[in-house]
Amino acid sequence: MLQRDSDHIYRVPEWAAIPWLIHGFGTRLSDIPAHFAHLATVKQIHSAECVAAGGRTGVLGEADALIERTPGSVVAVKTADCIPVLLIDERLRAVAAVHAGWRGTVARIAAGAVEAMGRAYGSRVEDLHAAIGPGIGKCCYEVGPEVAAQFGEVGRVHLDLAAANRRQLEEMGVTPGRIHASNLCTMCRSGEFYSFRRDQNAAGRMYSFAGIR
Repeated sequence: MLQRDSDHIYRVPEWAAIPWLIHGFGTRLSDIPAHFAHLATVKQIHSAECVAAGGRTGVLGEADALIERTPGSVVAVKTADCIPVLLIDERLRAVAAVHAGWRGTVARIAAGAVEAMGRAYGSRVEDLHAAIGPGIGKCCYEVGPEVAAQFGEVGRVHLDLAAANRRQLEEMGVTPGRIHASNLCTMCRSGEFYSFRRDQNAAGRMYSFAGIR
């Protein structure tokens, strides 16, 4: 379970013991870009593409996940119903920020970020921690047959994107007890979160971030 701080950012309490780590899931009440001088993001395209930030800042091309291990750097993704996932390699001091909508989930973007950290940094799945942030919940995410079929379902169904991403992480070998979930629905909680399905083009975006001090 995540906890919200006085700055309107949700964090994993268990990660407070990792002294080098910066992380959080923003709400509609938090201004994340104002917190960081060295923030990297991407133009999100609902893909399986992952970018190694390498200490760079700004928008680093088109992708849906970023990985980083440069001290002083922070990577972030933006969401308004899609699922944000943060990955932490406690041993090697590396992080990832992942944006997983239904297309990215089908493309296994969370699993791809785990693989990218292994290739780039030598991260081992047994050293990884993960957090699944606020996104549209199964309670509100009804989809039609074409989308449902991508998840092996038939007809109109309610999808659980957070659970699908958790399964991917577990299938990759991330220890289930090291996967933390917010269990917060962005569509239900209008006072805290933006929701594209609820607000359409009027919806803003929330930043989820991870970095190294």
